[in-house]
Amino acid sequence: MHSTRRTILAGAAALPLVACSQASPIIVVGAGVFGAWTAVHLQRLGKRVLLVDQMGPANGRASSGGESRMTRGTYGRDDIYTRMAQASLEEWKRLSERASLPLLHKHGVLFFFEQMVDYARQSIEVHQRLNLPLQQLDNTALRQRWPQINFDGVEFGLFEAEFGALMARRAVQELVVRFVADGGEYRLAHAEPSANANEVILDGVPESAEAIVYACGPWLPKVFPNILGERIFVTRQEIAFIAPPDGDESFEPAALPGWADFNGGDLYYGFPNLESRGFKIARDHHGAAFDPDTGDRRMSDEGATLLRAFVERRFPALAQRPFSEFRVCQYENSSNGDFLIDRHPTQANTYLLGGGSGHGFKHGPEVGRMMAELVANSTAPDARFSLASKASVQARTVL
Repeated sequence: MHSTRRTILAGAAALPLVACSQASPIIVVGAGVFGAWTAVHLQRLGKRVLLVDQMGPANGRASSGGESRMTRGTYGRDDIYTRMAQASLEEWKRLSERASLPLLHKHGVLFFFEQMVDYARQSIEVHQRLNLPLQQLDNTALRQRWPQINFDGVEFGLFEAEFGALMARRAVQELVVRFVADGGEYRLAHAEPSANANEVILDGVPESAEAIVYACGPWLPKVFPNILGERIFVTRQEIAFIAPPDGDESFEPAALPGWADFNGGDLYYGFPNLESRGFKIARDHHGAAFDPDTGDRRMSDEGATLLRAFVERRFPALAQRPFSEFRVCQYENSSNGDFLIDRHPTQANTYLLGGGSGHGFKHGPEVGRMMAELVANSTAPDARFSLASKASVQARTVL
């Protein structure tokens, strides 16, 4: 393994591979999926870039950390996200093809519904208008194709064969490795805003910057409490892995897609037994407010009970199988689930990037491109990503 790859994956400070000019860099604070892709796109635009993270790319407390994230193009009426997912998928494919281990598992994604609701109807209409593939399967077809799922009460499903799972932590770390190999600089350091608009404080030392992008995920409300303290909501999210039956291939990626159940009010989703780590299941629910620094990351008894009950209903072969692992991370959402890609309202050369949890990881390439275009060329993204569009009452509408 390349020495630079080793240092980055270990979370240590990595030296740039090429000599940098004396001109001030653009500094990107936060080496999660949004920050890393922003750094890459700025680099593609010919900018000198310093990427900084206080704990390492996609670390254990970051929203980009963890095993897997879903990539899909089904978004109801929100065709902007369908188009972003498609464009991002091509970037993920290229990155995965260059990596030593797969970053994208193309096992497909299945959403299933108890009846024809607006979200499903609008998803079908968007795919037809954009000429994108989307299979609609009735209950009989669903049972025949995926007998390991109990489809009682389900009327139909929507299947996207080209999508699947992104190996989150590995993908971000691979991206940072390649960013450094292409001449970018990565540094392990704690960052704080400076009173000087053209500076950021790195481990207590001021550093000049052409521009500063704060892509701090769940730390954004802490870094900018007056602006984002009531506009970015950080909440607890519980995830579990279940050991499939020994010798049973029906829960492997070749036999089972990523899935989401839109029935009964609560939304549950999960993945097959990716890379033998277990069958993943989560409830897409905004839990209690959560502090990424001090929050308890142990699964609650209530959360484990809810996940177990769902598995017993939908995946009967897993009903008695043991949980093999629990994870607790956090969502960091804007009021309605739209991303934040904008300038700081009063500090020149300072930019705010976040609000991505719950559905943002897949969009990293496009979000990074939009922020890079804003910083380098003053090209503003869609108005729904502006700070002005973010309210102080949480009411997520983007799913």
